[in-house]
Amino acid sequence: MTLHEIISDGIAVENLNKESHTYSERARRNLWMHMSRMGAYTEQNEVPIITRGEGVHVYDANGTRYFDGLSGLFTNSLGHGRADVAEAAAASMKELTFFPIWTYAHPKAIELAERIARLAPGDLNRVFFTTGGGEAVESAWKLARQYHKLRGETDRYKVISRDVAYHGTTMGALTITSLDGYRQPFEPLVPGAVKIPAVNFYRATEFADDFEAFGLWHARHIEEAILREGPETVAAVFLEPVQNAGGCFTPPPGYWKEVREICDRYGVVLVSDEVICAFGRLGTWFGGQKYDYVPDIICAAKGITAGYAPLGAMIVSDRIAEPFQHEDVSFTHGFTWAGHPTSAAVSLKVLDILEQEHVLENVLANQDYFKDELNKLKEIPIVGDIRGTGYFWGIEIVKDQVTKETWQGHDAERLLRGYVTPEMFRRGLICRSDDRGDPVVQLAPPLISTRDDIDFMVGVMREVLSGASKLHF
Repeated sequence: MTLHEIISDGIAVENLNKESHTYSERARRNLWMHMSRMGAYTEQNEVPIITRGEGVHVYDANGTRYFDGLSGLFTNSLGHGRADVAEAAAASMKELTFFPIWTYAHPKAIELAERIARLAPGDLNRVFFTTGGGEAVESAWKLARQYHKLRGETDRYKVISRDVAYHGTTMGALTITSLDGYRQPFEPLVPGAVKIPAVNFYRATEFADDFEAFGLWHARHIEEAILREGPETVAAVFLEPVQNAGGCFTPPPGYWKEVREICDRYGVVLVSDEVICAFGRLGTWFGGQKYDYVPDIICAAKGITAGYAPLGAMIVSDRIAEPFQHEDVSFTHGFTWAGHPTSAAVSLKVLDILEQEHVLENVLANQDYFKDELNKLKEIPIVGDIRGTGYFWGIEIVKDQVTKETWQGHDAERLLRGYVTPEMFRRGLICRSDDRGDPVVQLAPPLISTRDDIDFMVGVMREVLSGASKLHF
């Protein structure tokens, strides 16, 4: 390298650093970031500025490359920078900028609703679009309540959901959410929330190795809650196929069959919150296809457009939709941007790609390899449990593998935010360190990720968690 090239490279790096600092300064001044401790960002601790993406990687304002190990936020399933998706969006914008689906319809929303209905399990043939997952959850609770009222069951308003579960942050969805730190600032919330235990087999010591018995025990908690509250007061049960918050809790064998039977027995609407799990995250289109159940309503978002445009959906069975098909009845609910022509066009193109490029098959082909490589991390003293499926995995971190003693309070803060997260970022991996339940690290890479990508993620995890195991608190 010549002196001129060295100087030029140095100037380029200096300019990038200046640009990053400027963006961070502007972000601190004007941009209110979501779920963020705004006061933690200073001139010394700058806001990370992600400027572009390419495939499974993103780049910051300094030009540093990172592996997108959380798919943005469980969203960028096809990676970044696909020109064919952008072209589909541009073509739609030229054809129809926007028109609402309030008493009108447009072709892209119709085509997408048909496409989703064909992919969905059972008789889930009605698609109510939203702009995101929280809106889909909010819509589902409102729909369940109005559905019961139309059938003369006017006292059914309560909703059952699991401990630790996250279902969104609008007031209704937040009521269904079970994370105290998210709920307390906004209480009192909507009346009617009933909580049952999370499906956390790792800490269900009384069941030894009987995963199936644990599942039946947990499902019966739902029945006990319905009977305790009074079946005539319970509108719906909201469950994720694989629970996100707490770290990828998977359902035991027989669990969903029992849950379905319980809901049918008491006339309760079963809602499958698949905002994360739908559209390939588990290797199937929907969670019901992974675990052999058909809910009454599916809530979806995120992967529905692979992150290229905002869109969500509430997918409803014919049975639940039937009372709304009479001439003088409407579901009195909606969102301006729901089913936007551009978002619908993007989703149609994404579904084409998922099918034509066999993306779901890629997930299924690699999920066991992913699991096996992650399980090797149990050699590290602080790795307690590995759980998940498809391209959706959690690694629980413990103080002691034998006793399963967890990290709490200040120690958990120092471990996750003081060491694990910054060390992974420094090594070029973006994923999630989460202490909304017991401390976990989550990996949910783009669905196009290869075994080489899995090796990279696990390699970084090994380095960072090995280092963390040597820390003294």
